Amino acid sequence: MEQYHVTGMSCAACSARVEKAVGKVPGVSSCSVSLLTNSMGVEGSASAADIIAAVESAGYGASQKGRETASAGAAARPEDTLADHETPVLKKRLWSSLLFLAVLMYFSMGHMMWSWPVPSFLHGNHMAMGLLQLLLTAAVMVINQKFFISGFKSLWHRAPNMDTLVALGASAAFVYSTYALFAMTDAQVRGDMEAVMDYMMEFYFESAAMILTLITVGKMLEARSKGRTTDALKSLMKLAPKTAALERDGKEVVVPIEQVQKGDVFLVRPGENIPVDGVVVEGSSAVNESALTGESIPVDKAPGDGVSAATVNQSGFLKCRATRVGEDTTLSQIIQMVSDAAATKAPIAKIADKVSGVFVPAVIGIALATTAVWLLLGQTIGFALARGISVLVISCPCALGLATPVAIMVGSGMGAKNGILFKTAASLEAAGRTEIVALDKTGTITKGEPRVTDILPEEGLCDGEQQLLRLACALERKSEHPLARAILQKAEEEQVPQEEVTDFQVLPGNGLTGKWNGATLSGGNYSFISTRAAVSQETQAKAEALSAQGKTPMFFSRDGMLLGVIAVADVIKEDSPQAVRELQNMGIRVVMLTGDNERTAKAIGNQAGVDEVIAGVLPDGKESVIRRLKEQGKVAMVGDGINDAPALTRADTGIAIGAGADVAVDAADVVLMKSRLSDVPAAIRLSRATLRNIHQNLFWAFFYNTIGIPLAAGLFIPLGLTLNPMFGAAAMSLSSFCVVSNALRLNLFDLRDAKKDKPLKSRHPKHSEEVTTMEKTMKIEGMMCGHCEARVKKALEALPEVQTANVSHESGTAVVTLSGSLTDEALKKAVEDQDYKVLGIQ
Repeated sequence: MEQYHVTGMSCAACSARVEKAVGKVPGVSSCSVSLLTNSMGVEGSASAADIIAAVESAGYGASQKGRETASAGAAARPEDTLADHETPVLKKRLWSSLLFLAVLMYFSMGHMMWSWPVPSFLHGNHMAMGLLQLLLTAAVMVINQKFFISGFKSLWHRAPNMDTLVALGASAAFVYSTYALFAMTDAQVRGDMEAVMDYMMEFYFESAAMILTLITVGKMLEARSKGRTTDALKSLMKLAPKTAALERDGKEVVVPIEQVQKGDVFLVRPGENIPVDGVVVEGSSAVNESALTGESIPVDKAPGDGVSAATVNQSGFLKCRATRVGEDTTLSQIIQMVSDAAATKAPIAKIADKVSGVFVPAVIGIALATTAVWLLLGQTIGFALARGISVLVISCPCALGLATPVAIMVGSGMGAKNGILFKTAASLEAAGRTEIVALDKTGTITKGEPRVTDILPEEGLCDGEQQLLRLACALERKSEHPLARAILQKAEEEQVPQEEVTDFQVLPGNGLTGKWNGATLSGGNYSFISTRAAVSQETQAKAEALSAQGKTPMFFSRDGMLLGVIAVADVIKEDSPQAVRELQNMGIRVVMLTGDNERTAKAIGNQAGVDEVIAGVLPDGKESVIRRLKEQGKVAMVGDGINDAPALTRADTGIAIGAGADVAVDAADVVLMKSRLSDVPAAIRLSRATLRNIHQNLFWAFFYNTIGIPLAAGLFIPLGLTLNPMFGAAAMSLSSFCVVSNALRLNLFDLRDAKKDKPLKSRHPKHSEEVTTMEKTMKIEGMMCGHCEARVKKALEALPEVQTANVSHESGTAVVTLSGSLTDEALKKAVEDQDYKVLGIQ
């Protein structure tokens, strides 16, 4: 996506006009204009020159981002592009306007209504009072000339905007008042003092000046609030270091960050920011990565570990080699994602866009019709004109145009602060509508790396867990199998002495052998080790029980005698069960997808507490599963962002678990920097809060205009309600400010607070049907070991109505969870078909 900076826009009608003009350029596939950041994102093959020409032909200015500073011959800081340049200018305009307005109000209302003192030459000199008001009003109009330049320029291009409404309203009041002043001179010459006093009452100079000043107040408040919506993005930009200390020819040289190249060696002392992404080559330290991931606990770094730009080195001295610099760093990619999210539009914004496209012309038409109707009803020109002006100045297309983008900007910024990156506004909206979450197992629910879970030494043949682990480690040290790395890691954690074997061999049938102190050590699965040593029935039963739990038992022997069993498994992350519960409490169905066998998959699924397990699914088959799930509701797929790319793309929302290189995963719509599952409900929670905020903004924007325009037109005059143009201007100036302020409330939202979670009303009957569950406890006779447990469990879970079956041969029971109606006879038959006896069912 190419980004452009657009100038001259003042309201939603402007952004709609620019979008329409650029969308007609040949080669443009999509265009999105953000009134909030005055930016435009364009996709397609059209040249920048053609796009800029289209914007200029629509009456606005444009420049390609990244080129504007280069052409100026200076390197601007990234955060300068988001600096609030508008508020200081508006503040000067406001103070100048207030100065002249105060004097004008003193003479026009203070003296006329409350007889405040004035210089003697003005006493009874109505002509002088009129001329003074004209000059003071003209001064306010010159100060706020931007409204007139932008407004009438847009009108000339047949694309009227909010400035057009303000300019027309103020001009109408000024022109009519000037006409009344000239008519007063004629009455003065004729000596008709009664007419002079009548014309004095027809002056609307103070209304014209007040309209401009109040709109400027609103503009300034709006600008200040809009500036705060980009605080999160600006704070990210400020994190970027400006210099780096490089090691060149054995000397330390400090260079600007732009001069750091891939492969350079940089030095980081305690307390300093890491300048670019790299890998540690020397030293160790604790690094605070909260700026990128939101995780407050420092991460230990040693040679070989990766480091990221803008993180803080807290303790030791580090020497690192640069791996990613400039726009390729993790920080730069985060900034780009948040910027892109602000430059795109959420689907919900289309409602406001359609209205904004015809809003201003419609308001002008209503104002003209209002004036004409009151004249036809016999009212004075002044009264009719006041009603028309009120319609013009109370209407606010800005509130409609800002309703969505301000909430999207604050929401995406809040996500970035917490390590949750939404790539587009559409992804921020879609996440909140999720009804089904499909979770990849490895690396998402589980840690993605095998760990030792059980150590079972053989009684009488092995001297405890330490000896079994020591000999297993000696044998596995030369193996490259992932399970071997789990045993080595466990041995390192337990500080087991390292020993070596000789004559190491990898044998067919998943086995290893080697010589240790003259003895032959063997290790492998049951089928291999059973040919090398005798395995008791009790040990075999324990191994089968471990297998039923999704673990891989590894047997070890010495000189034909079994030493024991070590079980290894890909353990689930500590926060996975809680994350699954939070999703379920939000009314979301949780499905686990994995390529593992059904027994292992169900074991992991039971530990995590998911609603459904789909096992034996290869990466290319996950996409078809997601397609089927989409028939039941909105689906979010959560995976590692690489192997699950087809499924991530097919899902309504693709969520990538992973930091570092995974930030740039193209297939995902949302990236979770902390690589933890608990951020999935947090992302959905934030999306729902943002959607609620957008709905509130749109409601008040529509409600304000729906009530305000009829009130200004005088429809409620029979009820005694009328609206002065000055109050209409005040209401208009505050409407946009209120919308932006409401969006800023998202900064106070706690996206990890699950207390207020509520189920989302589903539009899909298949998903919305409530699933009732019940438990039955079966008393079973004849189960002797873990193998028996596995047979009974498999038979029971083969029944469609059985959700889970927890079987224990020790207690002789099976606790069955049912998701549908099933008779006791059917349960009994399933077990007794496996040659076991059911004694009772409760």
